[in-house]
Amino acid sequence: MPEADKEGERYQADRPQAAPGFFLKGSHQLDWGMKNRLARTFNPASGRTVMLAVDHGYFQGPTTGLERIDLSIVPLLPQCDALFCTRGILRSLIPAESQKPMVLRASGGPSILREELSDEQIAMDMDDAVRLNAAGVGIQVFIGGEHETRSVHNMTKLVDAGLRVGMPVMGITAVGKDMVRDAKYFRLACRIIAELGAQYVKTYYVEKDFETVTASCPVPIVMAGGKKLPELDALTMAYNAVQQGACGVDMGRNIFQSDAPKAMIAAVNAVVHKKAKPAEALDLYKSLKAKG
Repeated sequence: MPEADKEGERYQADRPQAAPGFFLKGSHQLDWGMKNRLARTFNPASGRTVMLAVDHGYFQGPTTGLERIDLSIVPLLPQCDALFCTRGILRSLIPAESQKPMVLRASGGPSILREELSDEQIAMDMDDAVRLNAAGVGIQVFIGGEHETRSVHNMTKLVDAGLRVGMPVMGITAVGKDMVRDAKYFRLACRIIAELGAQYVKTYYVEKDFETVTASCPVPIVMAGGKKLPELDALTMAYNAVQQGACGVDMGRNIFQSDAPKAMIAAVNAVVHKKAKPAEALDLYKSLKAKG
């Protein structure tokens, strides 16, 4: 096995990557249809997105806050930039008159009952994503996992299918139970996903050196919301992520498990699109929550 080079250190996070002719980094040379779908998902005015992630049921079932998507999630659609969901939920519960872009979960396999979650396959044909007028598809990539190679090949097959029809692919850095969540791991995972063709990457925020993760990834990164946190902590995480180079968030539990989901998604929007400080966004959350 060849010896790996020492990881680089010249990230120059203070110098944004150029994107001539288009607002989103790494996307200016894509086809028109692909750029149009990205411009629906990411707000061209801010260059960022607030995606609402509600795909958890594909392996967790009716988790807290997603028992009745018609009652808990559909009312939030006006305040998100895009919805990340499964095709089953899209067809059965999301109103067809909605103008919000839909990004569809395209991988699946093991349920929460299984110990090893990396044993996934492509679980949706690209033709169906086109049929559903999706703005993109998302797939887990288990860098360092037991089924790493298969998950990488799943993603590259999806990327190839997406290129044929102008459909962006969001590669998701899946973190197993035993993997270290640090900047070094996410630099590796995000770069591999981008190098192999994903148009944008969803990954977790880390407090130390997150700017090196975004700087060394040549395509947009959206921050995964992760587990439910106190509102100020979630808003601070989102603020830090976008200040350090993320092009938005794909947040779920920190919104739909909040005591006031509408107030919380409004506060997240303020942080992501209006550059509100966490304390200001928390005040907005409390004010909107008090109004009911």
